[in-house]
Amino acid sequence: MRETNQNITRRQALYGLGGVSALALIPGCAGASYSAADALPPASLSPDAMLDRIAYAMLEHEPARATGLGVDTGEYAAWRGTMGAAGEEGREAYKATLERLLADARAYPKDNLTADQQVGFDVVESAFSKAIEGMNLPYGDVAVGSWRNAPYVVIQNVGGYIDFPRFFGATQPLRDSADVDHYLSRIAEVPKVLNGELERMQQARAFGVVPPDFLLDKAIGQMRTALKDAMEGGSLVEPLQSSDLGSADAGAALADTLVQKEVAPALEAQLAELYSMRKVADSDPGMWSQPEGEAWYSWATSASTTTSLSPDEIHRQGLDELAELHGRMDPILREVGYTTGSVGERMQALSQDPRYKFAEGDPGREEIFEFIDERIDWIKGQMPRAFNQLVDPNMEVRRIPINEEPGAPGAYGGAGSKDGSIPGRFWINLRTTDLHRKYDLPDLTFHEAIPGHVWEGEYSNRLPLIRSILAFGAFSEGWALYGEQLADELGAYDDFKVGRLGYLQSLAFRACRLVVDTGLHSKRWSREQARQFFVERNGSKYEEVASEVDRYCSWPGQACSYKIGHSEIVRQRARAEAELGSAYDFKAFNTAVILGGNAPLDVVDKTVSRYIAGARA
Repeated sequence: MRETNQNITRRQALYGLGGVSALALIPGCAGASYSAADALPPASLSPDAMLDRIAYAMLEHEPARATGLGVDTGEYAAWRGTMGAAGEEGREAYKATLERLLADARAYPKDNLTADQQVGFDVVESAFSKAIEGMNLPYGDVAVGSWRNAPYVVIQNVGGYIDFPRFFGATQPLRDSADVDHYLSRIAEVPKVLNGELERMQQARAFGVVPPDFLLDKAIGQMRTALKDAMEGGSLVEPLQSSDLGSADAGAALADTLVQKEVAPALEAQLAELYSMRKVADSDPGMWSQPEGEAWYSWATSASTTTSLSPDEIHRQGLDELAELHGRMDPILREVGYTTGSVGERMQALSQDPRYKFAEGDPGREEIFEFIDERIDWIKGQMPRAFNQLVDPNMEVRRIPINEEPGAPGAYGGAGSKDGSIPGRFWINLRTTDLHRKYDLPDLTFHEAIPGHVWEGEYSNRLPLIRSILAFGAFSEGWALYGEQLADELGAYDDFKVGRLGYLQSLAFRACRLVVDTGLHSKRWSREQARQFFVERNGSKYEEVASEVDRYCSWPGQACSYKIGHSEIVRQRARAEAELGSAYDFKAFNTAVILGGNAPLDVVDKTVSRYIAGARA
């Protein structure tokens, strides 16, 4: 354990180490700052001002999200030093705010709105009403205008023990001495958040909600690593230690003490609760086995797809689309010499071809980073062929934090902050280089970076604040798959046929997700049955899908968003082509959809209708 500065000063007192409440003393953390407009009746505000009021009232409950967007400035600068209310109290306060804002949005006069303003109110009503439905369920975490809805508050890929190291390492700013104070203020609040999670974990267990044993085993292993890290200062202190700010050294010493004396015991308490759950857990992976699990899953699928499709309908769509995609893969496999066996068996054989593997260990990791950079450079050069209005993303490729990798997907990505101070990021899982192949990594890059998540997020960041906040998985994931399709249409695989197999397998993988997610949670599939469906039917790598299936168990319904959204965007494009004929324009369609912003699928339909009407004029 490293030595810490034992000279307890005013700053240390401010953060509660002398037995004084940190929250009572930290300046600016008692609540939000309000402008004069907040006291005005909604109807007296302009539509844009009303939408901004809604956005900031929402962010008061998620100040860390405000930091990620880069909008915790000016009168909202105090948010940079707080995490907001925690536990059941925080959840109930957030729900009350959403109910009030939803009523205000519905009552707001809409006769003279522009199309963009109407979309703004549409997405508010959709996101808030769906979130309130979720918060009325007796357990679980609800993501307001986001994707991570989870029945288990802390598990292998959910919880502050995972989120905080990434947040403090990549998002919390350290630009000046005031930021050091804000950093320490937030570190001081981490135990409050962790204890709030613990309260909700215990409530859920009392209700009969216990995660399956295999998820708990993963979470316990990761929590033990997080606890060891905290007891040594570790990742929550390292950004201060690495900073060249003059006040960072003293801040690091104080943060070290905070983490060891307050954060570590809070993690220890969560670990004890995970062990208590493990004693009574079974191995059933699906929501069908949990109290009111059918209702929870029905809500989760509607939230993720922004449709009213039933689990049976989603399951059937997955099987149908999988068959169609395998029909496209079969002739390519034959052409490259794989003629015997099912498509899945032949893709398994392809995955063992040493020509498409990366080297093991750190040399392979470096090779992967170089490979990704090359693909990003290529796709950037193609974007003028696909869009009439371009962006130039500030982005970086980073390895997923090592302690997060066991429970993380193969990759994820997203845009940076609205002010550009935080870059968009493509996070790649490199726990083993065997997760990736040279024929599937290009497609993964297009999905997570350009023209997928990072690209789409840059457009969303140019929209009014509420549109940057409220995201819908069916659109964002559907668009990322559509981005994969655009890369293929722009020639990414014209000279690399095996790469096109990787792209088609990616789409087929998302079709499998429709089948597997509903299989687990509605049709009582086992964990192994779900894994084998991917391996046998789609030729997926077992190492990859083992973690994937566990992710579906902890994020029910989320896996359904991808292909449902992609299929709808493709359907809308076919509608535009059919209705416009020679007036249809590839670049104009793509631009219209991405400028329309992240929205529920019924709102995307309205965006395309406006494009069609404009093209006819």
